[in-house]
Amino acid sequence: MHKNNFTPILILIFSSINVLVLAGKSDDLFTPKAYVIRYWKKQISNDLPQPSFLIEKASPLTAVQSASFSKLAGDRNSLATNLPSFCSAANLFCFPDVGPSLEKHSSDVNFREYSERNFTNYGSGRLGGTDAFKNYSNDGNSALNSFRRYSRDSVGHEDMFSTYARNTNVPDQSFNTYGTKATGGAGDFKSYAQDVNVPDLKFTSYSDNVNGRVQTFTSYSENANAGDQSFASYGKKGNGATNVFKSYGNNSNVIGSSFSGYGENGNAVNDSFTSYGENGNVPENNFRSYGDGGNAAVDSFANYRDQSNVGDDSFKSYAKSSNAADETFKNYGKSFNEGTDTFSGYGGGTVTNQKFGFKIYGVNNTFKDYADKKRASFATYTTKAQAAHLGDLKTKTPANGKPVNKWIEPGKFFRENLLKSGTKIPMPDIRDKMPKRSFLPRAILSKLPFSSSKIGNLQNIFHAEENSSMASIISDSLSECERKPSPGESKRCVGSVEDMIDFATSVLGRDVVVRTTDNTNGSGKTVKIGSIKKINGGKITKSVSCHQSLFPYLLYYCHSVPKVRVYEADLLDPNTGSKINHGIAICHIDTSAWSPTHGAFLSLGSEPGKIEVCHWIFENDMTWAVAD
Repeated sequence: MHKNNFTPILILIFSSINVLVLAGKSDDLFTPKAYVIRYWKKQISNDLPQPSFLIEKASPLTAVQSASFSKLAGDRNSLATNLPSFCSAANLFCFPDVGPSLEKHSSDVNFREYSERNFTNYGSGRLGGTDAFKNYSNDGNSALNSFRRYSRDSVGHEDMFSTYARNTNVPDQSFNTYGTKATGGAGDFKSYAQDVNVPDLKFTSYSDNVNGRVQTFTSYSENANAGDQSFASYGKKGNGATNVFKSYGNNSNVIGSSFSGYGENGNAVNDSFTSYGENGNVPENNFRSYGDGGNAAVDSFANYRDQSNVGDDSFKSYAKSSNAADETFKNYGKSFNEGTDTFSGYGGGTVTNQKFGFKIYGVNNTFKDYADKKRASFATYTTKAQAAHLGDLKTKTPANGKPVNKWIEPGKFFRENLLKSGTKIPMPDIRDKMPKRSFLPRAILSKLPFSSSKIGNLQNIFHAEENSSMASIISDSLSECERKPSPGESKRCVGSVEDMIDFATSVLGRDVVVRTTDNTNGSGKTVKIGSIKKINGGKITKSVSCHQSLFPYLLYYCHSVPKVRVYEADLLDPNTGSKINHGIAICHIDTSAWSPTHGAFLSLGSEPGKIEVCHWIFENDMTWAVAD
């Protein structure tokens, strides 16, 4: 009897397995994505459709791959050894291991469509000729190239980098002892690293001991987002060297540049910074021991940081003990929102035949241990009152009478009364500029370290060398995730779909819905509001917002957001009236705990706690709320 009952069950099981095998789907039931779907059904109490945009972010690993890499993750050295295959199969963001270029070139070379090469000792001792890097490493997720001892001891050799690493997400370029002891020739960086996200560009001992060589940086790092530029021991002990930085870092967001030991002990060096950092947002530039011990150096800063938002520059031991130095700051630091400049030990030392001129210079600056006043002239120095007037001139007034900051992108923040059918409003650029990545399966994620105390293990796994871009990316995200929550805030960084579900339901309960804007149509244009739906009837509620962080695997910073109203809105073409998008907007009703310098107040012209602030949910960001 027992045998007769058991046989049909066995037949049914084996029949099901055979069907799955014949269909090529025997693995599908055990993939990370299939597990996420089952986990959603288990943890979410309503029967609303599963969010495809979230499920698609689950790991693409097969069941066999997931089991294999999970076993390797138990031994971190094993996972590090298999990193390339792990990154490829799991759809992660990893820098490739760059090997040396073994190519030999005896004549001029035009490098097009190159990427991920190590140019060590390339062009060393070259006589004349030109090497051109045009459209090099463009339009990629990362650009990792190393130029070490490139053009060293060359004579009359020219290097041209044109539209290099454009539209690259995370370019990591290292120019180490580039052009050292070269005579004559020129290095030209034009439209270099334009429209990139999080650049990490290092020029170490670049052009040291050169004689009469010209370096030009034109349209360098324009429209870049975040990132750092480092010039260490650049042009040290050079003779008659000319360096031109024109339109450097313009329209960039939170770019940091560090000039350490730049032009030290140089002779007749001529450096020109024109339109450097113009229209930038919070640019930070550090000039340390710049031009120290130089002879007859001429440095010119014109339209430097003009019309930028805030920004901080530090000049420490700048031009100290230099001979016959001529430093001119013209129209420097005219930020419409006050920044800070610190001059410490500037122009000091025993040498007295120095000349420093500040003409039409910005406000809010500190001069400490500055050379005596006989060496410096200050003409048309901006006062606090003038700075306030300058700010007034660089704002405009929208229909609601509130001033809008010039730098903040139109439509990035707006008032709740604009969410009405028929209203035409500017749509900010909501496109996701992060590299495309997937979540990890929880079985693998749980075996990987995620703590600043174990950052060395993480760096080893993802081949992040010390002081590299990847090391900075890992460190920065860990710091943000480990930051103490604000009063009343709950927060968590999640690297799997399951972890995100757990956090959202712990804050809001199991009857929840997650939403995001459908697509990016309308970005940077004017759109017309169509039909509007107020989530939860327009009642003030709380939500959980999740924003991407830059990390090797897909990582979200999720946090509770109290006292908000959430809206769904059809977005229409203002000319044809056709639907082009379906947007999700969130309005923060209580802004009393926000910083007075928050971009929303710079944009809308108010103060914390006095107005509500609304914004759209950008591509691949999302907000969770209790179901209607």
